[in-house]
Amino acid sequence: MARQGHGWATRTAILVVAASALSACGNTKAVNDTFSLTAVPMVSGPSARHKQILVTEPTALKALGGDQVVVRTSASEIQYLARAQWSDSLPKIVQAKLVQAFETTGALGGVGKPGEGLAIDYQVVTTLRTFEVRTNGPATAVVEIFAKIVNDRNGTVKAQHVFRASAPVKGSGGPAFIAGLDAAFATVTADIVGWTLKSI
Repeated sequence: MARQGHGWATRTAILVVAASALSACGNTKAVNDTFSLTAVPMVSGPSARHKQILVTEPTALKALGGDQVVVRTSASEIQYLARAQWSDSLPKIVQAKLVQAFETTGALGGVGKPGEGLAIDYQVVTTLRTFEVRTNGPATAVVEIFAKIVNDRNGTVKAQHVFRASAPVKGSGGPAFIAGLDAAFATVTADIVGWTLKSI
């Protein structure tokens, strides 16, 4: 009887170890490459030192509202770049880069985000319409952002425009895709900043 009890205990220990190993495997999460947008274009424009602007977080559909990199494989189908992610949600990254680009001009009295307590003259309100790499042909990065300038005093729209740019993807894989998106976004950012300075 003692020997049978010892065998039962041994088998139980083996089962516990095996279950623990399977549990550990189940909790293993693949590590994705993490990317951000790096280009901050230098833009010159009319001085607006007496004006302060607020840059809101862009609105976007669900596909563009998270941290995944969109790849369009056909007119009606999108996928996400495997083993890759943005360093934050895409709208937050775009907002931060737009603020940085406006600040870099040195042409404004102030630039801020909601909640920073600035006395605002205008809001720059944007919508992400396209931010993707298209692979149904030569791989191309495409960025399209709709922007409008809203008078913060009375809520009227002073100006609005759609900004769009594309850039070839040179190479394959995540870094090449992100470099293409970075280049297209830099062009759109420069256009938005220059247009805003002229409009206010």
